[in-house]
Amino acid sequence: MIEAPFPNLENLMDMIGEAGQRMAEINACEGSAGNISVCLGWKLDLNYYFQWVENIKLPQPAPALAGMTLIVTGSGRRLSDISVHPTTNLACLIINEDGLTAQQFTSTKRGFTKITSEFNSHLAAHAERIKATGSNFNVVIHVHPPYLSYLTYIEQYRDEHYLNTHLLRWQPETIVNIPEGIGLTQFQVPGSTELVTAGTSLLNSHQVVIWSKHGVMASSTNSVKKATNLIEYAESAAHYEYLNLSCGEIGEGLSTNEVRAICEAFHVEQHYF
Repeated sequence: MIEAPFPNLENLMDMIGEAGQRMAEINACEGSAGNISVCLGWKLDLNYYFQWVENIKLPQPAPALAGMTLIVTGSGRRLSDISVHPTTNLACLIINEDGLTAQQFTSTKRGFTKITSEFNSHLAAHAERIKATGSNFNVVIHVHPPYLSYLTYIEQYRDEHYLNTHLLRWQPETIVNIPEGIGLTQFQVPGSTELVTAGTSLLNSHQVVIWSKHGVMASSTNSVKKATNLIEYAESAAHYEYLNLSCGEIGEGLSTNEVRAICEAFHVEQHYF
C-alpha cells in the first residue's frame, strides 16, 4: 500500500527505468527479454507524455482492476533503455469499468506496436494481488536471471522443497527477505493459459516465483525497488548454489541451526528449516 503524497508519472517512470537498468546489470534481460508493469489506484496526468489514446481489448477479464492505471513495457523493447527513453518504451492503460477493455495511452515516440506479449500474466497477477491485499499499488517484474533459470534445468531443483532448502542456506539476508521461500512452476509454454494460472496462484503466497526453464516473476505492493531487490536476493542465492556445484559441493552453507537462529533473532517465520 502506498500512502499520500503519491508518486507522479515522472517518479514512476524513473523507478521503472532504474529497475530495468538493474536487471540488465545482473544479465537478467538479454536482448528484449523481460517486462515490467506497475498497477496503481490514483490518477496520473498522462496526456503530456502519452498523446495517443486508443481502446484495446484486454487479454483476459480483470474486473478487480476497473478504474486502475497500469504502466507497462512495450513488446520488443530493452529494459535497459527505459531509463533513457521512457516514453519510447512504456505505455499507460486505464482499465475500463467493464474490466474487459482499457484506454491505452502511448507516446508519439513509442517504439513498439503492442505492449509485452506476457501482459496476460501481469494482468492476472495484479488482479489477484490487488484483490487479496486491498492495496492501491502492485508491481510485477518478469526477467531471466541466469543462475536461477539454469538451476531449473537440473531435475532435483525442479522440486520446490529441494530448491528452497538449497538456496535459502546462502547469506543470512535471503531467509530474512524471502521467508516464505521461492515458488516454482514446472515448465509451461510462455504466454500460455497454463503458465498464467500456475504463476498467479503461487504469487498469492510467494513474492518470487520461478518459471522452470524460463525465468522469474517477482511482485511487491510496496515499491518497484522492493521487487527488484527480491530478484537480486534470489539470484545471488542461486549464484552461490551454482558456485558450490562447480566446486564439487564442498560448501555447506548455513546450517539448519544457524538459519533458525537468524529467524529467531529477526522474528522471521519460515517452514523450510
